[in-house]
Amino acid sequence: MDDRRNARRFLMHLPVEVSSSAAGQPLAAQAKTRDVSYRGLYFTVDRDLEAGSPIEFVLTLPKEITLTDDVRVQCAGRVVRVEKLGSERGGGLVGVAAVIEQYDFLPPPA
Repeated sequence: MDDRRNARRFLMHLPVEVSSSAAGQPLAAQAKTRDVSYRGLYFTVDRDLEAGSPIEFVLTLPKEITLTDDVRVQCAGRVVRVEKLGSERGGGLVGVAAVIEQYDFLPPPA
């Protein structure tokens, strides 16, 4: 299989809030990244998504990474791959690879 990754990936287990662009409803409260790059991410979620579907998500980069305060990044992207992890590996979780097509830094909370 051809590995099309050309951006360095960083292993980071960060919470991610995922929503469907079409519905705007949260898909899962328990989504968590496995790895992140500036072009995409891989996360696990307890709901099926379809390859090619648009998604929106908010990542929180902790102060240990940013060396300042926590930074929230709102992203829009597209699902490129979905893997059923099975009950023996992930308790019914689905692994999702997504490309980041647009991102904006959110202002800090007031």
